[in-house]
Amino acid sequence: MAPHPGDNVHQATRTVLERFPAGSPRGSWPAEEFAADRRAAGEPAEVVMDLKTDTFLVIVKAVA
Repeated sequence: MAPHPGDNVHQATRTVLERFPAGSPRGSWPAEEFAADRRAAGEPAEVVMDLKTDTFLVIVKAVA
């Protein structure tokens, strides 16, 4: 259900830690490996695809 005007809704923002080209011969592996290293260091990193730039992004979400 879509929020109504005036509802107290938290909007998620993201911080991009690193970018990896989707056309890489290894695909998303470099991004996944980088995200795994960040998670091992205690940062809740995840990989998303930016379709506009054809890039894998390693991000950390924050609630604004």
